[in-house]
Amino acid sequence: MAEKKNYITSEELSKHNKPGDLWISIQGKVYNVTNWLKDHPGGDAPLLNLAGQDVTDAFVAFHPGTAWKHLDQFFIGHLQDYTVSEVSKDYRRLVSEFSRSGLFEKKGHWICFSVCSIVSLFSVCVMGIKCSDSFWVHFFCAALLGLLWMQCGFIGHDSGHYQVMMSPWLNSIAQIVTGNCFTGISIGWWKWTHTAHHIAVNSLDFDPDLQHIPFLAVSSTIFNSLTSKFYGRKMTFDAAARFLISYQHWSFYPVMAVARVNLFAQSFLLLLSSRPLQNRRKELLGLLVFWMWYSYLIASLPNWGERVMFVLVSFAVSGIQHVQFCLNHFSAHVYVGPPRANDWFEKQTKGSIDIACSTWMDWFHGGLQFQVEHHLFPRLPRCHLRKISPFVKELCKKHNLPYVSVSFWEANKLTIRTLRAAALQARDFANPMPKNLLWEAVNTHG
Repeated sequence: MAEKKNYITSEELSKHNKPGDLWISIQGKVYNVTNWLKDHPGGDAPLLNLAGQDVTDAFVAFHPGTAWKHLDQFFIGHLQDYTVSEVSKDYRRLVSEFSRSGLFEKKGHWICFSVCSIVSLFSVCVMGIKCSDSFWVHFFCAALLGLLWMQCGFIGHDSGHYQVMMSPWLNSIAQIVTGNCFTGISIGWWKWTHTAHHIAVNSLDFDPDLQHIPFLAVSSTIFNSLTSKFYGRKMTFDAAARFLISYQHWSFYPVMAVARVNLFAQSFLLLLSSRPLQNRRKELLGLLVFWMWYSYLIASLPNWGERVMFVLVSFAVSGIQHVQFCLNHFSAHVYVGPPRANDWFEKQTKGSIDIACSTWMDWFHGGLQFQVEHHLFPRLPRCHLRKISPFVKELCKKHNLPYVSVSFWEANKLTIRTLRAAALQARDFANPMPKNLLWEAVNTHG
């Protein structure tokens, strides 16, 4: 006699959405992942944010085929009213096609080029400081160091999404070396915040990449002193925040030029906290290595004037990368509330903006100019993003979804306009201006 199947409704599934009682559904099967929460390699934020829902699209986006075999141990029943939207069907079909073509495994030779460029930049920087007394040589070395940090950031980003080295162990070492040792930023902190950003892209209260009160705000909605679900604290819109945000369209680039200071602070705050974290000791050692060589370089400069110049220039050049991150999302659609797994494709396309550029500029953007493609296929190596762009564009057109791709200059203009609109609303919060006018203006295909 056939075994009777256990059917679970979507309503019942939605009730199990807490840390001590957490269910999810994948392709019509329900899994109890309560005890897996603390061991999930991607952290607890993705599971908590999508708890009680069918998470198939998010699962196929972030997990290789080998992950499916681990699901059986959590299986508890079948989702009775399981349905799949047309856009999800097409999205999953694309994931399957890319997988069969081996695109997720073919990583190209860019990693060799990136490693060689980092070693070369670091060597020239050290030699320029130690072997020359020229102010302009030291200025040039500071700029090179900023470029080095940018390239390290791209490698750290890629190694966090997929394995850039031959083994998980080597990949972990690459993350700590490029992240902690070379840039002074905790790779553990980056993975913690970045994974949450991908899952809840452009949610004002769930996406940490939009939570920059009191310095920046992309929407007047955040003036209601929303509570950050990621950090677990209220984002208070007080008099200081009102003043700073009122001029944010002028302060944006200066803030980005010194944003690295915040990343240094956040790294130490996480590593010295009680929050569970893998490789804590290795990461702290990596930060120690960074501060030793960086302090040594600064101390090797002839006077305090050049030392201050070196720090400011290296920070400012690396600040270009912080600007790049903002361009991809600040002027896109925002919303309030937790992410919903049943509109995964829609949320990723609405919340991301591509930067159109020539192939020879791919090194400068580190693959992140294809932000829509990256958010839909985060495991895909950057060398394939340009290749799959036409498929994504066609799918967006088919389902009447936005695919925004603008030049680097135009993206800067859109970002400043968004910040200016919020700044004017901050000055007159009692009578705010209409919201999302910019999004309506760029919500077009092509």
